[in-house]
Amino acid sequence: MRLQNKVAVITGAAQGLGLAMAETFIKEGAKVIGVDMQETTHDAIDCRVLNVTSTDDVQAFFDAIIKDYGQIDILVNNAGITRDAMTKKMTDDQWNLVIDVNLKGVFNLTRLIGPHMNQNKSGSIINISSVVGVYGNIGQANYAATKAGVIGLTKTWAKEFARKGEAVRVNAIAPGYILTDILKTVPQDLLDKFAGMTMLKRLGEPDEIAQVALFLASDDSSYITGQVIEANGGMRL
Repeated sequence: MRLQNKVAVITGAAQGLGLAMAETFIKEGAKVIGVDMQETTHDAIDCRVLNVTSTDDVQAFFDAIIKDYGQIDILVNNAGITRDAMTKKMTDDQWNLVIDVNLKGVFNLTRLIGPHMNQNKSGSIINISSVVGVYGNIGQANYAATKAGVIGLTKTWAKEFARKGEAVRVNAIAPGYILTDILKTVPQDLLDKFAGMTMLKRLGEPDEIAQVALFLASDDSSYITGQVIEANGGMRL
């Protein structure tokens, strides 16, 4: 029970990586507040609807969680979207929406929860980046920019939130291609191609990313901060 009595906020928790992380954290004793744009229910997750791009909505959410739980020990910034297009064809809407959700949303939550952890002198923030944020990818200039930006935020916040010696750690995970429900809709020949691009010759499972998040959320990683863990099977784009 590595997260016993810990309170964790996980964004994008209705499905995929967010849901896998939420369920893993619960098994380890955490109280999990899972937020998403879509309304959902789960027996063990406190599910709440939240638009992470809205500063006012995030402030109200933060105030409610502190009132209900008294603390936030773990934040996983996982919510993200894609709107793919080649740069010359990318519209303003495609660019702005991805920037708002993937980058501003991360900022909105952390600008409140990070200082709260400062006051409590402990906490773990985990930002979900991507292999695309490390190596780039054709047709994903907007997505790659946000996921690279998340890495920059991670390294900055690792310095800011531990500036006076507080035990607040900030790290990022950069997953490769993971077999979430969305990826399962991709034709098999493309999945085989993606798998062939990894050293392990297979795609990842959501639970494998959840285990990395569990490590970073727990005291097992008490001397790790400002790092980016590339959980991608040895992929190179």
